[in-house]
Amino acid sequence: MSAYQSITPGDSRALTDFLSSNGQLLLPMVQLVTDARCAIDEVIDVTGRGCIEAILNLSAQQLAGERSPGKRSGDVRYHGHQDGVVHLAERKLRVRRPRLRHKTEGEVEVPAYQAMRTRPRLADRMMQIVIDGVSTRRYQRVIPELAASVGISKSAVSRANIEAGEKLLKELAERCFDHLDILIIYIDAIRLGDYCILGAIGVDSTGSKHVLGLREGSSENSVVATELLNDLVSRGVKPDRHRLFVIDGSKALRNAIDAVYGGGNPVQRCRIHKLRNVIGHLPRDQHRNARSTLCAAWKLDAREGRRQIEQLAKWYDHKHPSAAASLREGLDELFTINAMNLPDKLRRCVSTTNVIESAHWGARQRVGRVRNWQSGAMAIRWSSVAFDAAAKQFRKVMGHQQLWMLKAHLDAIEQNAGKEEKLEQIRQAG
Repeated sequence: MSAYQSITPGDSRALTDFLSSNGQLLLPMVQLVTDARCAIDEVIDVTGRGCIEAILNLSAQQLAGERSPGKRSGDVRYHGHQDGVVHLAERKLRVRRPRLRHKTEGEVEVPAYQAMRTRPRLADRMMQIVIDGVSTRRYQRVIPELAASVGISKSAVSRANIEAGEKLLKELAERCFDHLDILIIYIDAIRLGDYCILGAIGVDSTGSKHVLGLREGSSENSVVATELLNDLVSRGVKPDRHRLFVIDGSKALRNAIDAVYGGGNPVQRCRIHKLRNVIGHLPRDQHRNARSTLCAAWKLDAREGRRQIEQLAKWYDHKHPSAAASLREGLDELFTINAMNLPDKLRRCVSTTNVIESAHWGARQRVGRVRNWQSGAMAIRWSSVAFDAAAKQFRKVMGHQQLWMLKAHLDAIEQNAGKEEKLEQIRQAG
């Protein structure tokens, strides 16, 4: 059979037959479509169900009043609960709904449940309200807005129901990490339209990855970088132990790490970012030489590797001074992991921000169909959804069996820092 097949314009049947017989060509597209839908569905599954069930209870209260155990009054009365289904645009969501009966006329439909079953766009709007409440942490507005969307008056929304909704959403958006021994923190940014989202992923002592936090803004913005790190501290990633930070090379981010976590933490600059920056200052015919020299130097011990890169920078000083300056900028932090004498497999894992770049890739697949990014709030909202979905596919980092060696090195830094602090106290006291 020929490797090429001619298909005339408008011959959709021939195209269908060809693609059907060569299904492997479509598998990546199928995966993208599936992933994009899952990102939305998972948010509904985690947070939407609890909120929607709260709205169903409120709607039932408008007809039957509040529950009074042991007492029956009024024409419409509670008759337990039963399983139900809310129709979304592309799927169904199973919920637990209250059951009502009229004392003489039989079953009575809960108005909010009937509305959500017959109006898929209404359920999608409720999903959007849930997402907005999670990403912006405006929990108090979620239950009233959901209620209003199905015709329940704000006066019917009790404080107890609002607090229940707040608690549900808070558990998702404010995860704490104080029970984890986070050893590595990767920080990098993703661009969505005109907006930039700064994200942090942590790796614990077992090698498991965790999405730590997201902030709208660039890593070059010191305020954004500091806010992100302060948020990590408030949620349990405290500056009470030394960690390895792997960053994109931003000076503002580097300063924020020192300000929030102290200057003793080792920082590794991403080598891929550095390579891109250097090549960006060179003509095309110099790219291969720069790439091969840098990659070879990074395999050497720290002192020899720095010496080789310095020689390359001197060679560029005359004709390509910008490339030379880029090579020298942050040079020591390109060899942080070499100085630790980590095994090659683990060193490859922490030499770049690829761990978070892979999460960025997953996020791009899930929001790839969004073309009109209307605001930074929209970008951070959908990034949160996409990152949470991507996190469910996380695997342990490469070389996780050797993380104990990194932990031992970090603990040794901490012990030395403690000794120096005590010596300084003694000198000051003397």
